[in-house]
Amino acid sequence: MKKVKYIIFLLVCVFAVSLSAVNRISLDGEWAFAVGDTCRFTGDKILLPGSMVTRGKGDAVTDKTIWTGSTYDSTYYFSPAMAPFREKGNIKYPFFLTPGTHYVGNAWYERDVFIPAGYAGKSVLLHLERPHIESQLWVNGVLVGADSSLVAPHIYDISDVMRPGYNNTLRVRVYNGVDNVCVGPDSHSVTDQTQGNWNGIAGYMYLEARPKQHVADMQIFPDVATKSIKVCMEFSQDLSGKQVTLVCSKYGNKETICSKKYAVKGSYGEVNIKLGDKAALWSEFSPNLYTLSASVDGDTVTSVFGLREISIKGRQFYVNGNPVWMRGTVESCLWPDTGYAPTDVDSWLKVFKKCKEFGLNMIRFHSYCPPEAAFTAADLVGIYLQPEGPSWPNHGIKLGNGMAIDRYLLDETKRMVRKYGNHPSFCMLAAGNEPAGNWVEWCGDFVDYWKSTGDTRRVYCGASVGGGWAFEPRSQYHVRGRARGLNWNKRAPQSIDDFYNDITRIEQRGKSGVKKFDINEPFLSHEQGQWCVFPDLKEIDRYKGAYKAGNFEIFKSLLEQGGMAHLSEKFLEASGKLQTLAYKYEIERNLRTPDYAGFQLLALNDYSGQGSALVGVLNVFWEEKGYCTSKEWRNFCAPVVPLAKFPKFIYADGDTVAVDFELYNASESALPNASVKYVMNTDGKNILEETYRLGQVPLGKNIVMPSVAKKITVSEAPLKVTLTATVSSNNKEVGENCWEFWVYPDAGVLPVPDDILVADCFDKQVLDRLSAGGKVLLTVAGKVKYGNDVVQRYLPVFWNTSWFKMRPPHTTGALIHKEHPLFDRFQSDTWANLNWWELVNNAQVMNLANFPRTYQSPVQPIDTWHLCRKLGMVVEAEVNGGKLFMTSMDINTKLDKRHVARHMRNAILKYMSSGDFKPEMKVDTSVIVQILNEEASKIDMFTNESPDELKPQIK
Repeated sequence: MKKVKYIIFLLVCVFAVSLSAVNRISLDGEWAFAVGDTCRFTGDKILLPGSMVTRGKGDAVTDKTIWTGSTYDSTYYFSPAMAPFREKGNIKYPFFLTPGTHYVGNAWYERDVFIPAGYAGKSVLLHLERPHIESQLWVNGVLVGADSSLVAPHIYDISDVMRPGYNNTLRVRVYNGVDNVCVGPDSHSVTDQTQGNWNGIAGYMYLEARPKQHVADMQIFPDVATKSIKVCMEFSQDLSGKQVTLVCSKYGNKETICSKKYAVKGSYGEVNIKLGDKAALWSEFSPNLYTLSASVDGDTVTSVFGLREISIKGRQFYVNGNPVWMRGTVESCLWPDTGYAPTDVDSWLKVFKKCKEFGLNMIRFHSYCPPEAAFTAADLVGIYLQPEGPSWPNHGIKLGNGMAIDRYLLDETKRMVRKYGNHPSFCMLAAGNEPAGNWVEWCGDFVDYWKSTGDTRRVYCGASVGGGWAFEPRSQYHVRGRARGLNWNKRAPQSIDDFYNDITRIEQRGKSGVKKFDINEPFLSHEQGQWCVFPDLKEIDRYKGAYKAGNFEIFKSLLEQGGMAHLSEKFLEASGKLQTLAYKYEIERNLRTPDYAGFQLLALNDYSGQGSALVGVLNVFWEEKGYCTSKEWRNFCAPVVPLAKFPKFIYADGDTVAVDFELYNASESALPNASVKYVMNTDGKNILEETYRLGQVPLGKNIVMPSVAKKITVSEAPLKVTLTATVSSNNKEVGENCWEFWVYPDAGVLPVPDDILVADCFDKQVLDRLSAGGKVLLTVAGKVKYGNDVVQRYLPVFWNTSWFKMRPPHTTGALIHKEHPLFDRFQSDTWANLNWWELVNNAQVMNLANFPRTYQSPVQPIDTWHLCRKLGMVVEAEVNGGKLFMTSMDINTKLDKRHVARHMRNAILKYMSSGDFKPEMKVDTSVIVQILNEEASKIDMFTNESPDELKPQIK
């Protein structure tokens, strides 16, 4: 940490020296400010850099605000339940964060700046790092020009209109509508879904004076094999006869590696420079950097670079000739404090260090390109980046149909490469996200264009797409959603299967029949995971900037209305544990798939737009939520991961637990003198401990390790066993992973005691037994009506129920109230761990809305946060003087094979036979009858898609 801070300090010093070497005037500070199509300044001021939202400028947000972005769930605008949040003074939106102000249109920024007399005869350039979106510049009332880039600085040459030795008036118009740039309203570069479509100027703002003759651009092309670089320079003019001095030094200090003088001929030049045999390579493991300076006539430009090569052979990525597997996440331009991506290195270092801490080595930027500070930070930390063109060309616009986006998107990626191409972290490039139209041909042409340039500093992909998109065969690598997920909705959990068939061949049905494609390029999973967790309501106070968590405040209110406010922390913990488990087994499935080049999560941190997609084990600020640490995550997501191949996780007494093992070694090199240690532990006691020598383990996947087999016997109580595999190299631990499995006693089904009536319908016999003060076990699996609209599966909500209009499942795990005496007879965690699968997967829940407000079911499925219905799978109550225990779990069928269900049935009967069974809650028979006979009101989404009046108009 100290070393990185020292390097950053040196970088700042180097940058400060370069500032003194050229003439720069900072434009940070107070500017005159106005809005409207016509510029009329009335005394209002604004601080720049910044945005109108961060400075409190713009219109008040109302329920009539027209947002940039699709709003597929229109419930908010019509539902009576949302009425309080549509009132003036209490405006809160459920599907993304709520800004303090909002404005789309023209804004005007003006200030006077004194330009020294010494600037006469020089090239004077105005640099604006990130205006959003279109800018126009006037100097002293003269229009200089316009720009509209979302990915690179807007730079204006004011040499011909400035007045050296006098104050000069700079006037900038910024327009943040999307009708001209036409990248698509949901593109993360512009949409309010990603907080947001702001107006202003972020990042650096300065005037720069340079000689008329200078190096205008310098591109550096490393050659790892020869440890040399080719330097391509563009000059502002024909510099024939001039001499350029090139000096290469180690990054962060002044130690010169080599230097060379180059005699210029014309306005372009190329020179090859050998760095020497001792030159160090750049990679995720060794992010070595160099600085190259080019000087002519006292003017110097510098660029940071790394000696790095990325290449592809078959389905494998290579960096510097070594195989590399990508473990990535998506950064979606989620910055609630400001609404725009930071332009300082420290902010990005925090993000990238957190990613490395969680075992990741790459980042995809979804339909946007970050500022240069992100590339600088990634260079320092060692992270592979995939920025994208700033477009999600869908939802109103299409690629390859002759629209303006076709040219704009290609031009934008050219600007990205020119501006950031020297950064070694810039390894991959895609045009954008999930396009529509004649996109296959356009994206193929896009890749072909970049291959034709000969720029091999990165590899190229047409677009990042979901599994339903057509196959684009000309990409050098593929980012697709086809091979992801877990198939546990239809079969019991296991860790044997993989995605191999899905990443090697695609059959695509169309009007002309079935097309078959063999995939011979690297395949990365697109937006893998998307497993949801219940909101962390403590997070509300964390939003101290321009955007507030009105969505979380709505969810908190809904939880309070359901009488569950006190359970929010427990809901977070229980759903978070299930979320982490789902990520573990999906990532492991990816890692054990032969030839799979890696994955891109969506995402390691929460996505607070598009319905509030709480898919992260980190919050939107890249902070841990408390239920999963980086150490726990790195068990299954790290350069070295042991992988256990469990055929199942539920065993019976006397079964032999036989598990094969593989090793994923994506570290820097082979592992010398490696060994693996296996330990099975239950209740703090080791029941197996074995160590095997592995010798030298090569880089690669699917490296076979010794298997484990252990016969386990139990008595009355089941065992939860943890199997841990620890891999060491030269006696140092390099990877550890663990798995839980259960062994259940083969005790058979307990006979029903004479004083308990077991029934599956609420009939006269049941009423008579209750009226006589008796006990009834009512098993209603498959017969619930009040709650049958809630679809429960074992795995949690995908993305969120709002964006996908209540697409199932609707639950995010279950809270198990272990303090209930039932769980003295049925061992359980406080959440639905894998042993709950056969009890909850595709099982009905009961809607307990009409039960007493304070009542909580001992087995409490956690509803989607957009509704927060009180749910249960177990109810006990005093009814008509008798004692009723009712459950929607299936504890009746195939109990010879369903060990957990059999154990649950026995536990319930034991509990009901004990003195602990004394329900305190009294309910009327009508409440029970309602559960079995009356359906809840249908959830009205009000529209099939977002109303036209809420959609931006695309020209």
